[in-house]
Amino acid sequence: MRGRHKLVSLRTTCRNQAHGVMGNLGIAVPMSDLFGTTGTTFLDKLPLPAGYAARVRALCAVTHELGQQIGMLDKEIAARLASDTGYRAIQRIGGIGAVLAAFFTVEIADVSRYPDPQHLCSWAGLTPRHRESDTVVRRGHLTNQGSKLVRWATVEAVQHAPESTPMGTHKEHIVDRRGAGARNIAEAAAAGKLLAHPGLLRAVTARSAA
Repeated sequence: MRGRHKLVSLRTTCRNQAHGVMGNLGIAVPMSDLFGTTGTTFLDKLPLPAGYAARVRALCAVTHELGQQIGMLDKEIAARLASDTGYRAIQRIGGIGAVLAAFFTVEIADVSRYPDPQHLCSWAGLTPRHRESDTVVRRGHLTNQGSKLVRWATVEAVQHAPESTPMGTHKEHIVDRRGAGARNIAEAAAAGKLLAHPGLLRAVTARSAA
């Protein structure tokens, strides 16, 4: 899963570079996915200067190859986790698909290491910094310590969670109360709620017991 994450990051870098070429040349990209079927046709027909054309061709080739390797890893990961009851159970939580479920399954592993959900959230860096004196308690930004991958997977799941889910409702409630500028704060708060979700904890606990 960590290797897959690195390959996806490399692919994103290549895609961003291709968009950068379009931006440098003042070319508007009319589709959301420059590397989809429509985007590839668009690039093939685009009359680019020779140097830029060579660069875009190289980026497209590398992006395609990375996509192939990511697809192969996805198949192997799915095969290895096919009999994992926790992995399947996690996917029943809104916003969590096969990839994010795999991250939670393999990164959290033995959930019995954490005495309660608060400790699990702390390990993932999803708890606020806490400073306390005799009379004053101050809470700051998230610690961002611990597992970067679990923190990323949790926030990613919250971003894709339907509004009807507890995490989606919690996020939108904070945005409604504090304004659109608090969306990052809302996503972080909802991410902590997701990681302490009883369904996720039960799924990982069942896996640990097995």
